[in-house]
Order: sequence, then structure tokens, then C-alpha cells
Amino acid sequence: MAVAHGSRDPRAAATVAALLDQVPLDVRVAYLDHCAPTLAQALSGLQEAVVLPLLLTEAYHSRVDLPAALNDVRAREPRLRVHYGATLGPHPLLLTALERRLAEAGVPPGDPDTAVVLVSAGSSDARANAVITDLARAWRRSGWWTVSAAYASAAGPSPAEAVAALRRAGAPRVAVAPYLLAPGYFADKVRRSTLEAGAAVVSDVLGPAPELVDVLLERYEQAQERTQLRQPVSLVG
Repeated sequence: MAVAHGSRDPRAAATVAALLDQVPLDVRVAYLDHCAPTLAQALSGLQEAVVLPLLLTEAYHSRVDLPAALNDVRAREPRLRVHYGATLGPHPLLLTALERRLAEAGVPPGDPDTAVVLVSAGSSDARANAVITDLARAWRRSGWWTVSAAYASAAGPSPAEAVAALRRAGAPRVAVAPYLLAPGYFADKVRRSTLEAGAAVVSDVLGPAPELVDVLLERYEQAQERTQLRQPVSLVG
């Protein structure tokens, strides 16, 4: 059971569907908001499920919203066994996916003449924003002129502010890499504002990148392994 945030923009659900179509498992989808089915609707009638958040960082939705929704489902369906997996990020393969999207936009990986603005949606949870800062710091080691973190909401700097700061610092070229799963309000806002601020390139959202399929399968296996480790061991002999 893959659980996405949900959006009023139909492109978001189409992107989630395109991603899950590549997963070689029996996958169903649920949404936290704006779209159907809800998690309760998607889990109805099942006896067992691995629930995987299609979220890029651990924040309010994965720490509060999803566990609360699962508790409500368990109260109504006590026989349902649920294994809760980790969010997609952070994961090294997501950097590979970001580089894939930049390369598709004409920016070679690790170009020393390109400064990158890594843009996440932003969160009221400082721990989630710190993950993006750490990700940007790790990505700098790939050879870029530099990599700066920015946030589309709830934290600063904004993507446009980050682009302007890099241009003032003398970056030969500024590229923007949206750390976003699907198109929608934030992706459109980031593209518009950063191009106006002087970015040369804005890459596409992560979407159905093959690296995300690999991460999703890894999270599925990890959720199953954690469940097996918690089961009691019977000794015979």
C-alpha cells in the first residue's frame, strides 16, 4: 500500500500511477488528502499489508498523520496486520535521480561551472529541513560549483532567494533541482520564481524515475525484515 500526500492537481495522481506501474508487486495506492481512496478505503477487506509512505522526508505526515490513520484502521479492523515502512528519503539513490533529471535538462552531473539549488517542499519540522541541508552538503562533494538548500514553504531561504544569493556570489550558472515527487502547486511555483530570479535551468520533478522504484522495493523489503525480526523464535530440540 503506497500512500501519497495527494493533490488537487490531476498531474500528481498520474505521476504516482506512472511510478507504481513500474513496481513488480501487487501495489495499491492511497492518499492522505485531496484524492481518493483514503488509507481506510484502500485497506478495507485486506488481511495484511505493507504500508509505504511516498514521502521524501520524515516529517509531520509520516510521524503523525499516517500513524494516526493506521490506528483508526486498526480500531475498525483488528484482524488486519500492517507493516509500516520508512519514507523514500533520505537515500543515496535519490541523488542519482536528481542528477538524472538535471542531465535531462542539459546539465551534466557534477558540472563545476554549475551551482545547484536543491529545493524541497519545506516543513514546520526543523528535523526534516535539516535532512535537506545535509543532503545538499553531501551533494557538493560530487563536483558542483556548490549546492544550496532551499524550501518552497515553511522555512527559508526560498528557492528564488537561494538563486539570487548564488548569482551574487558569482556562480557561473545556477540550476534548480526540485526534490519533489510530483508536479503541482509547489513545482509550478518553484519553476516560475527561480527562472524570474535568474536560474538558467530548472529540472523536472523526480516523478517515475527508476531510482525511486528501487528505493520503494528496498523500503518494502526492510519493512518485512523488521516484522520478521520482531517475531518470537521457537527453539526445538
